[in-house]
Amino acid sequence: MSVNHPIISVTGSSGAGTTSVKQTFEQIFRRESISAMFIEGDAFHAYDRAGMKEKMAEKLKDGDDHFSHFGPEANLLDELEGVFANYAESGSGRTRHYIHDQEEALAFGSEPGTFTEWEEFSAGSDLLFYEGLHGAVITDEVDIAQHTDLKIGVVPVINLEWIQKVHRDKSTRGYSTEAVTDTILRRMPDYINYICPQFSESDINFQRIPTVDTSNPFIAQWIPTADESMVIIRFRDPRGIDFPYLVSMIHDSFMSRANSIVIPGNKLDLAMQLILTPIVMQLIERKR
Repeated sequence: MSVNHPIISVTGSSGAGTTSVKQTFEQIFRRESISAMFIEGDAFHAYDRAGMKEKMAEKLKDGDDHFSHFGPEANLLDELEGVFANYAESGSGRTRHYIHDQEEALAFGSEPGTFTEWEEFSAGSDLLFYEGLHGAVITDEVDIAQHTDLKIGVVPVINLEWIQKVHRDKSTRGYSTEAVTDTILRRMPDYINYICPQFSESDINFQRIPTVDTSNPFIAQWIPTADESMVIIRFRDPRGIDFPYLVSMIHDSFMSRANSIVIPGNKLDLAMQLILTPIVMQLIERKR
């Protein structure tokens, strides 16, 4: 953590919806004229797409059928922690970009499934913003959570998370339902051991819950809409949060616990703006 160089991390599983939360932060940064340095968790994978397939095959021969990007061995977590530590100390660091699809390949001039070259951060940013799988991870080797000033968890209930992943991977990456299901099963041990524990470290969790039947997420034809959802917002430390104000500003919201507020799904962006803008501005004012 750093007064001069604050760090915000948004953590969520594949298909959780972290990109939408990132977009809300981008709106806040533009409105408040905040210069943010963005890094993505995918940039710190240990292997490109071809290398990951080879490593998975190698692990499978050794009897390990659960090797995944959710676990530490498939990622450069020590490198990521080093970036967080360097930025907190001096505002410096480096990152790269993982190219997901053909559209990004055209933009970056390289093949899908590969990385761009490492590049140093531009000077003069107000804060560092991370979005990915491991923004609050703690293992025997690394403690990334300790470096972050604001940790956000994006945690839809598991069936909804799977529905979102199935639809995304089929529509944007051309995968079959069976292939996505195999990925979900392979990742499950690492999901339990490395993803879930981070949501006990996060300062605020946003958990979307559908109000329609999602009993079998692998045959769902549509992703439940915001109007078909509720969102639970949990604060690890509720001190300083003006819950009466939030309830009065967000129609049909209510308190479910002393540290949790429940809102209609279509009010999520409003809620994030009301909650996150003052916190971000506190970080910037403290820095200045």
